[in-house]
Amino acid sequence: MHERDYERRVTARREACFLHGTRIEVVREPAAHDYRHVLFDFDGTLSLIRAGWTEVMVSMMVDVLLETPRREEEAELESIVKDYVTRLTGKQTVYQMIQLAEEVRKRGGTSLDPLEYKRTYLDRLMERIRDRREALRVGRVAPEEMLVPCAFEILEGLRSRGLPMYLASGTDECYVKEEAELLRLTPYFGERAYGAVDDYTSYSKQMVIERILRQNEVEGASLLGFGDGYVEIDNIKSAGGTAVGVASDEAGRSGRPDPWKRDRLIGVGADLIIPDYRDQAALLEHLFESE
Repeated sequence: MHERDYERRVTARREACFLHGTRIEVVREPAAHDYRHVLFDFDGTLSLIRAGWTEVMVSMMVDVLLETPRREEEAELESIVKDYVTRLTGKQTVYQMIQLAEEVRKRGGTSLDPLEYKRTYLDRLMERIRDRREALRVGRVAPEEMLVPCAFEILEGLRSRGLPMYLASGTDECYVKEEAELLRLTPYFGERAYGAVDDYTSYSKQMVIERILRQNEVEGASLLGFGDGYVEIDNIKSAGGTAVGVASDEAGRSGRPDPWKRDRLIGVGADLIIPDYRDQAALLEHLFESE
């Protein structure tokens, strides 16, 4: 199922409203509180292992475009690439590579298959994050240092309520499962961890949501979702669920929301915005207040 591009659906501006004493921004009150299933995105929503991936992708794509016959200057190419990488962020990685192939052809070059570009990007990214993964593997770094702050606490709070949790990521499934294991997140999700595959038309976050609802014979209002990307927030809202936008500061872990993420998530209908999970107790109380 094709993942649609970002389209702003919420345009009205309003003064920010926060739960008292917290950094939980209430964009609109959730319509339901009787949640039965919880969906999480992975990178940026829980995991910070891949923080800095955009710089790796942009650099790789600029290198490719510099080899085309009708290329612009490097600075201009960097601006062009940043624009479409940003626009497509949240979708499966292959969609950015499809755009790269198109950009190569526009400049008179012969493009590779998008999956070839994706493999080149992943090779560079794995080189960038190798030390992080190894530090987790040997115990030199605690998982908490590579997670959005207080991720374990929110997961424990949800598990204590008996709610099944699911991971749905645009990152390749093999890496999602491996890195979830490194971060000690597997006990919370078990086999309910899903990610991208080479046949990108056979996987999407929307498909995961539809499967959850269909197999459990529940309505969309029973779904609670967390994500820092527009795709999962849009999918959760389209299904009738409650969406918590995680506007995480991946590089600084500052406790302040990333302004670009915040605006983008509100634009596709996020009900609540949080910078991380430090106020998880108040968040869960608010979400489940009618229990």
